[in-house]
Amino acid sequence: MSLYYAIIGEDVPDSLEERLAARPAHLERLATLQSAGRLLLAGPFPAIDSTDPGPACFSGSLIVAAFDSLEAARSWADADPYIAAGVYARVTVKPFRKVLP
Repeated sequence: MSLYYAIIGEDVPDSLEERLAARPAHLERLATLQSAGRLLLAGPFPAIDSTDPGPACFSGSLIVAAFDSLEAARSWADADPYIAAGVYARVTVKPFRKVLP
């Protein structure tokens, strides 16, 4: 039985260029999860209090998706293009229990 896992990526400072370059591959992986019905939500954390942070960029990302185990979620997260591109300084993976809505 699959559980949801929260994958929290924290960006290194000034990683906008790397983030933009790796974004298509990052989104492609998310689309695969979505097509499989496993993606609950995904999106970036704006670095400032704005939906369009401009050059301030983002401070990280949150993905909540279903995986068969914590190990499977970590393995998926470790293969993210943002890691390979040097966007994420750190990635945390935690089990997540959806309560609402």
